[in-house]
Amino acid sequence: MNSPKIAQIEPWKHKISNAHQLGGIETSVLDNGLGRGVRVAWINTGTGLRYKVLLDRGFDILDCFYNESSLSWISHAGVFAPQPFSNKGIDWLRTFGGGILTTCGLSNAGPPNSDELGERGLHGNFSNIPGELISIKNPDLSSGDLSFELVGKIRETSTFGPSLELTRKISGKLGEAAIHVEDTVVNKGNTLAPHMLLYHINCGWPLIDEDTRIIWNGEIVPKSNDENNTAFNKEHKFTKCAPPLEEHVGFGEDVAFIQPKEDENSQVTCGFANDQLALALKISFSKEQLPWLIHWQHWGKNEYVTALEPATNPPIGQGAARENGTLIQLKPGESKAYHLKLEVLTGDDVKEF
Repeated sequence: MNSPKIAQIEPWKHKISNAHQLGGIETSVLDNGLGRGVRVAWINTGTGLRYKVLLDRGFDILDCFYNESSLSWISHAGVFAPQPFSNKGIDWLRTFGGGILTTCGLSNAGPPNSDELGERGLHGNFSNIPGELISIKNPDLSSGDLSFELVGKIRETSTFGPSLELTRKISGKLGEAAIHVEDTVVNKGNTLAPHMLLYHINCGWPLIDEDTRIIWNGEIVPKSNDENNTAFNKEHKFTKCAPPLEEHVGFGEDVAFIQPKEDENSQVTCGFANDQLALALKISFSKEQLPWLIHWQHWGKNEYVTALEPATNPPIGQGAARENGTLIQLKPGESKAYHLKLEVLTGDDVKEF
């Protein structure tokens, strides 16, 4: 196996004064540009994988590198200070930074929609809500504990209305080129709370390039308003990345709704593999928790990005999910848990992926 690994522990003995010489978590506050004032946490796994958590944007993850190669796509805006009331129409796009993880929800994922219960903007409020930092745990080399974790709470709440709270733990250990995300959503209110969740995993150059393999296994379900959805981009057929496309200028895009196949443990595996770089990103999640996988492709010039998005529902919006009977309604005190793993592969492991 050629998965990225840090050196064995034995050579460190009596040579390391501080675990940060190898890796760990460091927090700071940005002081310039559109993201001025945003609290961030840089996490270094000691393997070449390092990433930036935006504490004030729902503990989502923007920058993500393996050695010199970026894994994530970052929009023109990049880090944008949270806009908690940017929840009308397509306002969400104004502050969308991209990144290796942008969370859509907690009560709406998909286009703007409205019904007798209210009006909802594109992809919900979550990524514009500052999180509450609960704890930071760094590695302790003296005890041999190489693990680290960052824990926060994000609340989507309204007096008299639904009150959802998400507790997020982002964790890993020195020597493992992986990001573990564990989310627990609980209804803190006293009425039923509608719930939708979609993890926007946005990848960009150089991991994403012409002929990078797009890996997933499942069945594409045509969107109700697009009978030909499965026929797009016939040259690549959702299996390889395209070059920049003129038809993707502006709002041009293509999207597949996928019912993924799981293994005997109900785990779904998907990702992207760049054989030229011998570099891949492997994404794993539970189909029981997240029964849908969305694949977004936007090959616009200077906006070259693709995403794989585990989700509770296709991004059709709360109103449509309620209408077709698939909307999750959490009872007071009821909770749901979600686990994601993002893992870097290199060398021969990329060929096998």
